[in-house]
Amino acid sequence: MIGRERSNRFAVACLVAAVVALLDQATKAIALTGLSQDERIPLLGNLLGLQLALNPGAILSLGGGATWLLTLLGIGAITLLVIAAARAGSGWWAVGIGLLLGGVIGNVIDRLFAPPAFGAGYVTDFLAYGNLFIGNLADVALGAGVVVLALSAWHRSRTRIGDTAATAGVTDDEAGGS
Repeated sequence: MIGRERSNRFAVACLVAAVVALLDQATKAIALTGLSQDERIPLLGNLLGLQLALNPGAILSLGGGATWLLTLLGIGAITLLVIAAARAGSGWWAVGIGLLLGGVIGNVIDRLFAPPAFGAGYVTDFLAYGNLFIGNLADVALGAGVVVLALSAWHRSRTRIGDTAATAGVTDDEAGGS
């Protein structure tokens, strides 16, 4: 039974990753054909808009001179995330890992196949967050994955505190519960 549960969690992580990567690539294709690098289309005033940016680096264009290194790091992250997905201990953990995996895959696809060269491609960004930075759906999935994993870990730790307190005969208030 444990093997089947683990297999199901792995399938959930892979399905989430596939959906994220497909949506990311589809929205990037739309952005490439319909948006400009010079003009921003406001969605929520100055808070959120659409504007095309081709990013050789990571977040905030960091590492733009070493795009090939970012590609290798992305491939390494994919490998580690697939291993983590195979070991996911809960459904929420599988969803979080799937979000991370899909986000990394989406951006690595750009790095591998987008101009200017194989393995050194620029990531297509189009979600303009004020004047802070421009990102894409892969970046949103990465952030969401971190939040899901953090909340899952927090919930798990709270459950363990409650279990430990109950075993020791401690009330929720004494254990730090609400």
